[in-house]
Amino acid sequence: MVHAKTWILKKHFEGSPTNSNFELKTVELPPLKNGEVLLEALFLTVDPYMRIAATKLKEGDVMMGQQVARVVESQNSAFPTGTIVLAHSGWTMHSISDGKALEKLPTGWPDTLPLSLALGTVGMPGLTAYFGLLEICGVKGGETVMVNAAAGAVGSVVGQIAKLKGCKVVGAAGSDEKVAYLKKIGFDVAFNYKKVESLEETLKKASPDGYDCYFDNVGGVFSNTVIRQMKKFGRIAICGAISTYNRTGELPPGPPPENMIYQQLRMEGFIVTTWQGEVREKALKDLLKWVLEGKIQYHEHITEGFENMPAAFMGMLKGENLGKAIVKA
Repeated sequence: MVHAKTWILKKHFEGSPTNSNFELKTVELPPLKNGEVLLEALFLTVDPYMRIAATKLKEGDVMMGQQVARVVESQNSAFPTGTIVLAHSGWTMHSISDGKALEKLPTGWPDTLPLSLALGTVGMPGLTAYFGLLEICGVKGGETVMVNAAAGAVGSVVGQIAKLKGCKVVGAAGSDEKVAYLKKIGFDVAFNYKKVESLEETLKKASPDGYDCYFDNVGGVFSNTVIRQMKKFGRIAICGAISTYNRTGELPPGPPPENMIYQQLRMEGFIVTTWQGEVREKALKDLLKWVLEGKIQYHEHITEGFENMPAAFMGMLKGENLGKAIVKA
């Protein structure tokens, strides 16, 4: 019998998550049936969306999330023992799968590349950056792109793809260390939004002519300030709104309608799972190629130990991570 360590949502979040919201349990797994595999987690992801998605869980449910796992026992010929897979097993060390929702690493994955990158730059966050920028914003060479939470898993890839496409890129982050990292990976302008006297003046100085594309991970007051400086026919990709996720009161006012109307802006929210099949495969190939060519750099913020899943999650929501927040099981 295999005993799986599992983090459950003990109590729904009220404001910022705390340790009391989570409970570590041990669950006994049944023997494998024909067609099933037993997975052992190697790396697990913590992402901002989990703060919102957890509202749909019942208290006592396993926290959701993707992991890179190894097949340790198999009754499925498509996934022999030792196969590395991506699985949506949640916050658990061991799980059983019938194989239908499992995904192998992209073809051509070299031994030199960390497996955890399949949860980051060459995974869901990288795909989010790719489709949000190229499909939703429809970015073109010579344009100016603004991205916030720019040193995070998604924002850092957005900026680098925009540079690959010949854009000027302005990024906002929450520490001097993160700003230095953004400059290192090629952002034209980067600033610490916590230290500027006026966000409005900082944005104007960074791009006096305004912004063609805005990739929004933050929402709230920050976004309303950016929207006032969008160029005519500007495009805004709404990826997230992390500044509002832990709110307990009313939401801040929405975007200024006069700017939306008279600048004829287009704003669109999106979820990365919209893109499947061949377009998704192409995107993963592009991301992997750019990483191997050194055109996209990556940084991982790794927390050691499955027992530290809640701490990694809460730290990520507070912006403690540079790059992708990962837990090494």
